[in-house]
Amino acid sequence: MTRRPAATPRARSTAVSVLVALVALVPALSACTTTTEPPVGTTPSSGLPSATAAPNPALARYYTQKLDWKKCGDLECADLRVPLDHAAPDPAKDLTIKVARVKARDQSKRLGSLLVNPGGPGASGIDYVRNGAETIGGPEVRRYYDLVGFDPRGVGGSDPIDCLGDKALDRFLGADPTPDTPAEEQALLVQAKAMAAGCQADNPDLVKHLSTADAARDMDILRAAVGDPQLNYLGKSYGTFLGSTYADLFPKRVGRMVLDGVVPPDLTSAELGEGQARGFQIATQAYVEDCVKQGDCPLGSAAEAALKGLDDFFKQVDRQPLPSGDPSAPQLTEGWARLGVAVALYDQGAWSILTDALREAKAGNGQSLMQLADAYAERRPGGGYDGNLMESINAVNCLDRPDSPDLSAYEKYAKDFSAKAPTWGANLAWGALPCGIWPVKATNPPHKISAPGSNPIVVVGTTRDPATIYEWSKRLRDELDNAVLVSFDGDGHTAYGRSNTCVDSAIDAYYVQGRVPKDGLRC
Repeated sequence: MTRRPAATPRARSTAVSVLVALVALVPALSACTTTTEPPVGTTPSSGLPSATAAPNPALARYYTQKLDWKKCGDLECADLRVPLDHAAPDPAKDLTIKVARVKARDQSKRLGSLLVNPGGPGASGIDYVRNGAETIGGPEVRRYYDLVGFDPRGVGGSDPIDCLGDKALDRFLGADPTPDTPAEEQALLVQAKAMAAGCQADNPDLVKHLSTADAARDMDILRAAVGDPQLNYLGKSYGTFLGSTYADLFPKRVGRMVLDGVVPPDLTSAELGEGQARGFQIATQAYVEDCVKQGDCPLGSAAEAALKGLDDFFKQVDRQPLPSGDPSAPQLTEGWARLGVAVALYDQGAWSILTDALREAKAGNGQSLMQLADAYAERRPGGGYDGNLMESINAVNCLDRPDSPDLSAYEKYAKDFSAKAPTWGANLAWGALPCGIWPVKATNPPHKISAPGSNPIVVVGTTRDPATIYEWSKRLRDELDNAVLVSFDGDGHTAYGRSNTCVDSAIDAYYVQGRVPKDGLRC
C-alpha cells in the first residue's frame, strides 16, 4: 500500500523473481465445509446465518450465485457478479470480478477456501495465486484449503480502470517526484491532474465506487459463492486494510484471518506518507550498511557516506538523467530511479541486484535501474504495461484518503517528513498530490475499526518493513477487539512465507489447527 514511489506491496519470494518475472496468516474458530447450506435467511445450528444470507434482500441474487469454474492453465477460473453500488444494486450496471483457485490437495478433509490479497491497491490476486501457489502457506495449508485469488473491482481483469495511455503513464511515473521550485511543482501538478481527469473520463460511474469498503463488500459475496459461512483470509500490505475493513463490516463472518504488513484504516494521508518515508529510511539505512559490509559499495566506504552517496545520486539524476537503454523511455529520470531503488528495498534478497544496478548507474548506464523500475510498475521493456496497478492505486487510495488541493500543504509535508526521513521524505510527501485534486469525494475516509465480536485475528509485523512500518501492526492490534500480534525482527516487506520458520509455523498451525499464536510472539 503506497504512494509514489514506495514500491507496491506484492508477493516476491526473491529479488530474482522481481527481475525475471517482472512482478513484483483457535480452537473456537469454525472450520469451513462444503456441505449444502440452508435456504437464504435461515440460521443453522452454529448460530451463524447461512453462508448465502445477504445483508439485505436487494443483494440476495448476488449471494446465491454459483461459480462456474473452468480450467485456465494451471488454475480454475470463474466470474463473480457484484453490484456497482451495494447500496442501490442495478443489474444493468453489475461488475465482473475475476476469480481463480488452486483446489486443496486433500478434498476429503478440505477446511474450506483461503482467500488471498497480495496488496496494492491494484495488485492482482489471480497473478498472486498463479505465481505463488507453492509458497502461499505451508504444505498443510495447501493440503486442506482451496487457495482463492481475485482481482478486486477496477483491478487487472475485473473491469479495470484505465486512466492514462502508455506514454502518458510513462510521463506520470518519470516526473520529478521532489519538486523544489514553483515551476517544478506546477509540472508535477499537471501530471496529477492528468491522472485524476483520466480516471474520471475512463469510467465516471466506476470511479465513484472503487473504495476499499466497496471491495470488502464484494469479498463477502465471494465468500458466499465459494460456500464458506466464514471468511478465511490472508491479506498482505494493502490486503490488511481490505481484510480489517471486511472484519469491521462483517465481524461475525471472520474465520481464520491473518493481516501481514499492516496498513491501519484510520491512517490519514499525511500519516501514511510520513510513516512510509520513515520506513523506507530505515530500510535504506539497513541496505547501505550491508552494501558497505559486502565491500566495494558504489555509494561510499562507510554507511554514513553511502547514505549521502545515494542522496547525491538522486540529485545528480534529477539534474542530468541517465540513458535507460529503452527507446520508449530513453531517460532514467529521478522518478524512475527512485522507483528502481525502492522496489529492491522490499526484499533483502534484492540488495545485491540493487548494488550492481547502482554501480552501473554511477558509471553512466541506467539500464539495470530502469529494469528494476519497470518491475515495480508492471511495465514491459520497450513500452507498455501488463496491468493497471499504477492507475488503480490512485483511484482506490483517493477514495480512502483525501488530501489537500493546496500545494503549500505538500511543501509543509516535505519539510516535516524530511526532518525524519531525509532520503524519502519529500518524495512521499508529494506522492499524495493526485488525491488533493481528485474529482470524486472520498467515500471511505480514515476511521478506526474494532470488529466487535469477531474471531481472533492474527496481525503480523516486521520490525524493519520499509512500506508498512512495525508500529502500524501494533496500532491495529490494539484497535481490534480480538487480535494477537506476531512480530518478526527482520528486513523486508511482510513476514509470512518469506522470513523464517517461527512465523511460518505459527501461522500454518493457526490456519490448519485453529491454534491462535500467543499474543506478543517474537520471531
